[in-house]
Amino acid sequence: MNGALLHSVLQVSRPIAGIIAVLARAKRASLSMSASLSPLPSPLASQRLRRFRVDVGTIISAIVLSQSLLLVALGYWGSQRLVSTIGESAHRSDHERIQDKVVAFLAKATSVVDAMGDAPSLRPAGERSEQTAELLWTLLQQSPELDSVYVADDGGRMLMALRYPTPAIRRIVREADHATEVWEHKPPVGAGGDAQKRYATQRIEAYRSDYNPLARDWFRRATAARSAVWTQPYVFAAAQELGVTFALPSRRTYADGDARALVVAGDVTLGRLSEFVRLFSRTGDGDSALLSAEGMVLARSDRPGVVQALAAPAGGVLGAVHARMAHDEQARSATGAGFTLTHDDRRYLVRSSRIAGAGWQLISWVPEDKLLGGLQRAVLWALALVAVFLAVILGVSLRLAKLVTAPVEHLSRIARRIGRLELDNLPRETSRVLEIQHLDQALDESARSLKAFRKFVPVDVINQLIAEGHALAPNGWPRRITVMFTDVQGFTSISEALQTDVLVEQLTAYFNLAARVFARHGGTIDKFIGDGIMVLWGAPSDLDDAEYKACLAALELQSEMDQLNASWRQGGRPEFHTRVGLHTGVVIAGVLGANERLSYTAFGDVINVASRIEGINKDLGTRILMSEATFEGLRGRLATRRVEELAEIRGRQTRLVLYELTGHRAVRAGRDAVRGAAPDSTPADKNDADPSL
Repeated sequence: MNGALLHSVLQVSRPIAGIIAVLARAKRASLSMSASLSPLPSPLASQRLRRFRVDVGTIISAIVLSQSLLLVALGYWGSQRLVSTIGESAHRSDHERIQDKVVAFLAKATSVVDAMGDAPSLRPAGERSEQTAELLWTLLQQSPELDSVYVADDGGRMLMALRYPTPAIRRIVREADHATEVWEHKPPVGAGGDAQKRYATQRIEAYRSDYNPLARDWFRRATAARSAVWTQPYVFAAAQELGVTFALPSRRTYADGDARALVVAGDVTLGRLSEFVRLFSRTGDGDSALLSAEGMVLARSDRPGVVQALAAPAGGVLGAVHARMAHDEQARSATGAGFTLTHDDRRYLVRSSRIAGAGWQLISWVPEDKLLGGLQRAVLWALALVAVFLAVILGVSLRLAKLVTAPVEHLSRIARRIGRLELDNLPRETSRVLEIQHLDQALDESARSLKAFRKFVPVDVINQLIAEGHALAPNGWPRRITVMFTDVQGFTSISEALQTDVLVEQLTAYFNLAARVFARHGGTIDKFIGDGIMVLWGAPSDLDDAEYKACLAALELQSEMDQLNASWRQGGRPEFHTRVGLHTGVVIAGVLGANERLSYTAFGDVINVASRIEGINKDLGTRILMSEATFEGLRGRLATRRVEELAEIRGRQTRLVLYELTGHRAVRAGRDAVRGAAPDSTPADKNDADPSL
């Protein structure tokens, strides 16, 4: 079989080699024809020839890859079908053999009970009960599959022949509140002598018990069903072992007119079922298990010993199979058929079937590699040779195709960076393909042009709008944000006293510092208004805890400006003292402006109030003021003090409560201890003109 598979693989590979040879001859002919027609090719003709070679390499790669993959896939599919067919056939044969043994075992038990039920003079007690006892003893001796056989009537009388714990005839007569049991012990099974000696009574024991045949599950179920039944597994009273009972109801009317409802039954211990189930493991490479109608384990071969207590399948392959059948309708419907299962990186063939009459389920599983490991290895070796052959051809083709694909992928990454306005340190791509060189030059010119305009547009805002899918057209959306306005105290007088270049240098340093602080805390600079800045928290993207982050930014701005002012003071330059106003509310935010000139901004009453609050710093002598809406968003996490409730702000009729942000709580506590709990304040420049009002 291995030789036939190898021969098939070689036959499949010949067409591929033929196609490659034809394409190679065609390429050589094309090259020779080009050389004869153009002995001295121009640079343009050489570039066209080079592009033609790249295209041919790609075509060859596509043809070889598609045909080879198709052949490999068909070969692998065919081999797997062959492996599965042979494996399923072998597994099915073993499974059916075990099933036949279990069915024959149970059929023997049912036939014995049926024979007992057909006995004309069957009586559990009375004058003719001795004949019944001899019948039960004889049937038990001839049926090693059974552990005990017995008959009981509706009067609570019972006659039983049992093998365990010792061979005996057990007679039970039920009284009002107890039962009287008489045990006639017999010789051990296999003892010599004639039939009479084997049945001879060695000793007799009598005692009281609470045993009630009428209350036993086998009696009640058989009487209620009025037909033969298999009970659920239970612990036998005599043998003290887990087993099942086959019970058959019958009625008798005797010559004396006595009419009785009888139940004849036979017991089978699960230990005997375990012996049959283990036959699968001894004769094959797999295991099997027998489950009750409720899915409890009756016997299993993958674990040593006999099942002592009912439990659901758990652990090992049986647990995985049971879980698969419980949750997979297709696997559950495979009763009488089979399916595959992968457990612990190993593939198993699984088969299940129902035991007629008892309603039990037989499940068997076997590792697929144990059945067909050698054949699978031969198939895989053949496929590996084909894969190596394919890899060599594909590597050559991909090498040719990479002359074009690699530069194009590199240029696409450069184009994406340009699309995100990441224009610094863009690499260049050199290629022998003319079109790629042209594309590289075009991208470089685009990047240099965008660099010039990047200084005039809010790049972060544009990237956020594009990432959120907003169209760059006039639009607006309601948003709840926190707005900050900043202003430099006394900037007018500072600008009149400084030279232009010094003023621009200081203002640039101030704006750079402020921009870094705002960015660290999630703020978006909307615009620069002279020496002032308008900053948004919560637009264009939603921002959790915007009030708190805006206040942190205000405190950090004051702290870093103190350090910057210290360095300016040492250099003899004027200091910038910044005042901040904060307000929170709903605004209209979006891309606003004309069709040809747009700007992302926000407008509404909240913006105007924030600007007015910043200007009130001048009148109150404070540095950071916030509205009550912003104060509520802090939830007491920063130190503040209520400043004033203003009756009116210009352009606004409602009253406004303001709070001064004085710092972090730890810092404020230290200051209060030193100052005697005096409120923080910053002297205001009474002569400073407020440009924001």
